[in-house]
Amino acid sequence: MPKFKYHCLNPIAGVGLKLFSENYETTEDIKESDAVLVRSASMLEMELTDNIAAIARAGAGVNNIPLDRCAGDGIVVFNTPGANANGVKELVIAGLMLASRNIVGGINWVQTIKEEKDIAKLVEKGKAKFAGKEIQGKKLGVIGLGAIGVLVANAANRLGMEVYGCDPYISVEHAWNLSRDIISVKSKDDIYRECDYISLHVPLLDDTKKMINKETLSKCKDGVVILNFARDLLVNDEDMEEALKSGKVGAYVTDFPNDKTAAMEGVIAIPHLGASTEESEDNCAVMAVKQIKDYLEHGIIKNSVNYPDCDAGTFTGGTRVTINHKNIPNMLTQFTGVFSSENINISNLINKSKGDYAYTVIDIEGSIASGTSAKLETIDGVLKVRTISE
Repeated sequence: MPKFKYHCLNPIAGVGLKLFSENYETTEDIKESDAVLVRSASMLEMELTDNIAAIARAGAGVNNIPLDRCAGDGIVVFNTPGANANGVKELVIAGLMLASRNIVGGINWVQTIKEEKDIAKLVEKGKAKFAGKEIQGKKLGVIGLGAIGVLVANAANRLGMEVYGCDPYISVEHAWNLSRDIISVKSKDDIYRECDYISLHVPLLDDTKKMINKETLSKCKDGVVILNFARDLLVNDEDMEEALKSGKVGAYVTDFPNDKTAAMEGVIAIPHLGASTEESEDNCAVMAVKQIKDYLEHGIIKNSVNYPDCDAGTFTGGTRVTINHKNIPNMLTQFTGVFSSENINISNLINKSKGDYAYTVIDIEGSIASGTSAKLETIDGVLKVRTISE
């Protein structure tokens, strides 16, 4: 097996890094690495050299990675969906409690009277202004039923809430894991209209940016509680501030405080703690390292955000050629033509596409000359060619 080098842009949990075998070594120079592991460090302005084959984000969000540029350079970018899902779910449930019972307000008030001698009497006299509501029997709307949304919906249901879920693109896997008690609705408007609490669990896309705004809030119940543990820009801050002042929104719980929301009345701002648990960091590190190893050693792609998932099976011998290329016509014909011209028999071939890009894995018996790879690289639309051999 060939030797590989990897570079960590952020500290990565040791439980993941120890999965690398003796064929891997860490390097301080990103320019000589075959793979990069990253958490929150920004790669948007970084120079990425030709030898980098893969980048693994130990987490779900990839807005710190130049996805299009990586795809165009034949660099596969992975993330770790679901690895931190339980940690985020638990914080969402905590957010429900914080908003319902005015716990933060009560705690802060106690700090203002902690030096008083008769604090016990003051507490009994003043606690009424922090009285809240119980979540049991209330309606929670979960928008986005991915790895986190499903866990939130199921947990809230077990706590006695009536849970509505909306996700037109829910996967078969997540649908199977969703409790039968969850009320599935086709339109977000049903959630806006019916629910006392709304929890957001969708990616930041053009059609979800500022999805919580004056128009959508006007459809909600008075005093609705909005929970945002997904992405900051899903909410229009100016419209949220106005809704909080008018009482349309009873509380806004966000894991993404910014210059505006951190100072807004009625906001419970948490310092991005969703995945900040030892367990989540361990899970993300393990998944990220496994994906890097599968790709470098076997050419397997799983959980890529810029290339299609593709599994040609474990590499067991001979030579495996992997080709990152543009998703345009006549590519496979040109690839097989190169091998035919070299009198090389193909034992297995798999091709997958995703948007503008595609990925092809070709297995042959024995070895190939470097000139064969060079011929493949000259084909218009080919971005990167790798060979995996014994």
